[in-house]
Amino acid sequence: MGRPSVDPELLIRMLLVGYCFGIRSERRLCEEVHLNLACRWFCRLDLSDRVLDQSTFSKNRHGRFRDSELLRQLFEVTVARCIQEGLVSGQRMAVDASLIEADANKQNSTPKEEWDTSLIDPADAPRAVREYLDTLD
Repeated sequence: MGRPSVDPELLIRMLLVGYCFGIRSERRLCEEVHLNLACRWFCRLDLSDRVLDQSTFSKNRHGRFRDSELLRQLFEVTVARCIQEGLVSGQRMAVDASLIEADANKQNSTPKEEWDTSLIDPADAPRAVREYLDTLD
């Protein structure tokens, strides 16, 4: 019979909690929703309800929502509603361009001069990257 399906509304509500509180880790997001009563209330979870497992997010991102426009449409409708309600003007956008030192292993990295760009297939890039590359053409 398989596992019961995941309620997409719960998935999106949990993602909104993560965006609002700046929680980038899905594991940390699940912990926060599990422990925080306000988050449980927003996600419409009773105290006895189980919180989604972090693997549910990646399975849905790489499966159900991979090439879907659903999340983009949800974002655009949300921004339009915020403009309509006067919460934002829609005229300006702020971008955080903070430089953060990468925690990379310099012994295992390949110098830029040695990159073989013929091995890179843009079709393998995530949808957002492909859309950005299309704007450059």
